[in-house]
Amino acid sequence: MSSCSVLWRDLGAGPDATPGLESGDVFLDLDLDPIFTAVLSGREEYDLASLLQAPLQDADAISYRHEVFRDLEGPGIRLSVASFCEAMASMRQHLRQAQSLREPYQSAHWFLRAVGIYRDAVLNLNRALEASRPASRGFRALRAHIAQYCGSEAFQVCAGDLDDVSQGLAAIRYEVQIRGSRVTVRKHEGALDYSAEIDETFARFRQGAVKDYRVAFHDYPDMNHVESGILHLVARLYPEAFSSLLQFGERHGDYLDATLARFDREVQFYLGYLQFIAPIRDAGLPFCYPQISATSKEVAASETFDLALARTLVGDGRSVVCNDFTLQGGERIFVVSGPNQGGKTTFARTFGQLHYIGRLGWPVPGRSARLQLCDRIFTHFERPEQVEKLQGKLQDELLRIRAVLEQATGKSVLVMNESFASTTVKDARFLGRKILQQVMDRDMLCVYVTFIDELASLDTSVVSMVSTVLPEDPATRTFKVVRGPADGIAHAIALAEKHRVTYAALRERLAR
Repeated sequence: MSSCSVLWRDLGAGPDATPGLESGDVFLDLDLDPIFTAVLSGREEYDLASLLQAPLQDADAISYRHEVFRDLEGPGIRLSVASFCEAMASMRQHLRQAQSLREPYQSAHWFLRAVGIYRDAVLNLNRALEASRPASRGFRALRAHIAQYCGSEAFQVCAGDLDDVSQGLAAIRYEVQIRGSRVTVRKHEGALDYSAEIDETFARFRQGAVKDYRVAFHDYPDMNHVESGILHLVARLYPEAFSSLLQFGERHGDYLDATLARFDREVQFYLGYLQFIAPIRDAGLPFCYPQISATSKEVAASETFDLALARTLVGDGRSVVCNDFTLQGGERIFVVSGPNQGGKTTFARTFGQLHYIGRLGWPVPGRSARLQLCDRIFTHFERPEQVEKLQGKLQDELLRIRAVLEQATGKSVLVMNESFASTTVKDARFLGRKILQQVMDRDMLCVYVTFIDELASLDTSVVSMVSTVLPEDPATRTFKVVRGPADGIAHAIALAEKHRVTYAALRERLAR
């Protein structure tokens, strides 16, 4: 049978991804770490972290995952897949228990139960996929595989042996007679059960509630020596049934289909993200499947937001501010300015998050989005000075940006936030011009958050974005970032007027 995957278009050609390109700084700066941690929570056994560090490099490979997501967003397939995964988890628990037990017959029975859970899960998923008629290439290939697998001789023989062994064990009846320290086991010969008759006889003497002197019986998986001894005596009475039980494990130790085991892991990549964004969607925030282009650099998004921040705000019952952006024609760079704590860094993170999450094939925050299929994302955020490096903060920033520019290509995305804030305005202006010229020379997409207004009008490829405030109260941020000329001086004047610290106001106050 041919193999298939819901993550990769062509297993024979290898995964269409290049893992490990983005540095740890990128995940930290873009606040991707808390997103990934939440998606992986409760799914640690599936080892999905490597998948989150392997963004795709092909637009059709991303569309392949979008198709799977759309199928899973339908309630029928998603519930069936979730049930299958729960059954597979139960199967693995039974297998672990089987391996931990010392009693061979008991271990073999736990293995038998594990195979039974697996058989039922496969048949249920097969029926569900046949009924739901999925549209994605991934699920259609899985449906064809599982249908062929269920009809295969290996599966049919295993299922038949499972029924035979289970029915043989279910038919066993035996009696245990205990006299002092002597235990006798024999086949059940129709001895009468007097428990009901005894209860009826003594019921007439019952006077109200009485203390219960019974000792609770703990059904631990491991057998004690008495239980083990009884089991072996029963096995001697029914040798054929117990021999079949042991032989079942020997014949079907490799019962697990590799493709279905892979599907059980791969589909967690989708289920984890859908579970993560569910409360954000329930709060009314939109998600979309972005258009991904390997050639066009005209990017845009409407009603988009920082996914990590949205998770926190929604959890606290607070509202989330959405923003729009667009780059058209020869536009390549956003220079974002405005008052502190006004949403500039959040906007920059959002831009980076969209391009990374979009390359994973996940739905992205926003009503609509059009993104570039970049080769890598680079970030350059302000860092605390580290004494042990024996170099100044400015030197550290320059070394980091040089390393970025040495690796970046025309297909890269660069997100810079408050770079060179520790130096003078003159030096920050000079360095900003030099770096943005390097970005323009490479024709890269870039977001540059800065306090230097002049950089917003550096070139026609540069778009000025400004974090806004309430017109009637300049001290109140709206957290909306919009296209517009840099107005840092105007904002400063508005604040000065509000707090009566303009030159005219100070002269008037000092004259009193």
